Amino acid sequence: MRSSNPTSAGPQVGRGRRTRRSTYLGTTVQPNRATAGFTLAEVLAALLFMAIVVPVAIAALQVASLSGKVAERKAAAARVADRVLNETVVTASSFALPQKGTAIENGQPFHWTLQRENWPVTLTSTSAMQVLTVAVAFSTQGRDYDVRLSTLVNGP
Repeated sequence: MRSSNPTSAGPQVGRGRRTRRSTYLGTTVQPNRATAGFTLAEVLAALLFMAIVVPVAIAALQVASLSGKVAERKAAAARVADRVLNETVVTASSFALPQKGTAIENGQPFHWTLQRENWPVTLTSTSAMQVLTVAVAFSTQGRDYDVRLSTLVNGP
């Protein structure tokens, strides 16, 4: 059963104001308008904090996005380089193959060049080994990148 006794604990409504009877010494506490909201200094401090944090967070997201795109493109460039090296080794005469070309991977162009160099020979050995190097160049978001893969093959 509810008591209509105004001295009971809990919120009371009287004359349009909320009052709360405190359990400490039976005093009545009324809300103070000065402590009801944020001060101008607190609001300005929060805005300053947001003005610093939001641009830094956006820049971090842009860097992460660029890193992800570059990583995807480097993986695709490595696949192109691997494919060109394998084709060159399998055909066994890379002079008959083109030394430059463009491959399309996932709708993106990758420009590659094939270089052949003699393996360094010491005074005590003669080697017919050669180094085949494929350089694959690509650009993403206005920057140029390249991936290089090399392998050793028996010379002609």
